[in-house]
Amino acid sequence: MTSGRRSQVGIVGCLHVDDYARNIVRKHENTRKDKEDDRTRHILTLNAQAEPLLLAHEPTPFIVQLNTKVMNQPPLYDFTADEVRQRLWRVPDPAAYVDAFRRIGTAYIADGHHRAAGAWRAAAERRAANPEHSGKEEYNWFLGVLFPSSSLRILPYHRVVRDLNGLTPESFLGRLAALGKVSISDAPAPKRPGSFGILVGGHWYRLELDRDSIDSQDPVRSLDASLLQARILEPMLGIGDVRSDARIAFVGGGKGIPELERLVASGEMAVAFAMCPVSMDQLIKVADAGGIMPPKSTWFEPKLRSGLFVHSLD
Repeated sequence: MTSGRRSQVGIVGCLHVDDYARNIVRKHENTRKDKEDDRTRHILTLNAQAEPLLLAHEPTPFIVQLNTKVMNQPPLYDFTADEVRQRLWRVPDPAAYVDAFRRIGTAYIADGHHRAAGAWRAAAERRAANPEHSGKEEYNWFLGVLFPSSSLRILPYHRVVRDLNGLTPESFLGRLAALGKVSISDAPAPKRPGSFGILVGGHWYRLELDRDSIDSQDPVRSLDASLLQARILEPMLGIGDVRSDARIAFVGGGKGIPELERLVASGEMAVAFAMCPVSMDQLIKVADAGGIMPPKSTWFEPKLRSGLFVHSLD
């Protein structure tokens, strides 16, 4: 997949649902039952999976060598869709790849937690209906694309809030000053974790939290989304649950800073928070610790296309 000057090479294949259940395929997000229900119905109705998971794995030069050999041949497909060039090669002998991933041992869900949960539930239903279940049937496998973690790109997931919870811009800024250094800024995007670009009252400001106040040993509480929630959104703006409060919205992907400025300038939103993107290292630490990231923490681009690969359950 090539987007602009960036390329990433992934391996398309199937993973076993038992590896998902045993946390060999590791998670970092909670799932909602209604979305799980939807994905499970979709898989069982189609009797197939047409939406692969995006997964990350530890980089290894051996897989790079295998890829290089395969990619020296002409691709099966080569097309561009949504400004992303897609090239596909068939692996003539997958045994070397299977062995390489067995040595790695762990994969991380980057995007597709509900798809994974749906695949597991669909497999459970098929298992229950099969008195001769062995664990080798096709319904025990789910579709994924595995990329080395170093090649994946995470974009920021910004926040906007409709009002200041009764505060004036001046009083809001005064309360922010108790959290760290606040300064007017002409560079909205934060340069490092623990800092935020804040658009309020017609100006951009930079808030830099006191680093000593951040528990860097806690992989979840040290995330910027967690810090924003614990120190600003809930105590100052009265937003307790970002998943259900209609006063907060999220801007992810390529829209970025211009969309934040548009929303605030239009009066639709009172304040915008420009976030630093989560790193793959942070994501892996959360997953390894069995933690759960705050909602709307990661936005991966480019996205995988649905329907390009299909895995039949039979």
